[in-house]
Amino acid sequence: MIVLGFDPGTATTGFGVLESVNDVLRPIDVGVILTPSDMPTEERLLSIYNDVNTLLDKYNPDTVATERLFFDRNVTNALSVGRAIGVIVLAVAQRGLPWMEYTPMQVKTSVTGYGGADKNQIQQMVVRLLGLAEVPKPDDAADALAIAICHAHSLKLKSIGMNQSRGHRKQKRLQP
Repeated sequence: MIVLGFDPGTATTGFGVLESVNDVLRPIDVGVILTPSDMPTEERLLSIYNDVNTLLDKYNPDTVATERLFFDRNVTNALSVGRAIGVIVLAVAQRGLPWMEYTPMQVKTSVTGYGGADKNQIQQMVVRLLGLAEVPKPDDAADALAIAICHAHSLKLKSIGMNQSRGHRKQKRLQP
C-alpha cells in the first residue's frame, strides 16, 4: 500500500510518501511544495494543486492523509492553510482516492505514543521508524512523513478491528 501524507500550507506544503508492506513502513519520497510569497493567492493555490496532481501521478497512492486544520489565534494563517487543504482534497477527490485527516495530537500519539510530544521528539521517531539517516528538512517535510505514518498505523488498526469483528460475528453464528 502506498500512503501519501501532506502537511498543508500556502507557502510550504510538506509531502511524504510511504510504502507499507507486511506492517513495515518504507520511505519512498519526502519534500515540500513551495510557492513564492509575492505570487497572487489564486496562482499559489493553482501551483499547489498542479504539484499535488504531479505527486498523485508519480506515486499512484492507495490513500492520502492531511493534518487537520488547527489554529488558536491566527485566523489569517488558518484561512490560508484551509485553502491549501481544499486544493489537496479536490485533487484527491477527483481521482476517487480515500482521504483522511488527523489532528496534531493524533499524529503525535501515533508516532511517539505521547500526544504532548514536541517537534523534536516527533522528528526523531520519524527517523527511527523509517530508518532514515537524518531528519528530513524542512520541518514540513518531516511532519508530512509523520502524518503518513499516522495514517498507515490507523489503517492497520482499522484492518485488525475489522478482521476481529468478522471473526467475532462468525463465532456468534456458529453458536446454537
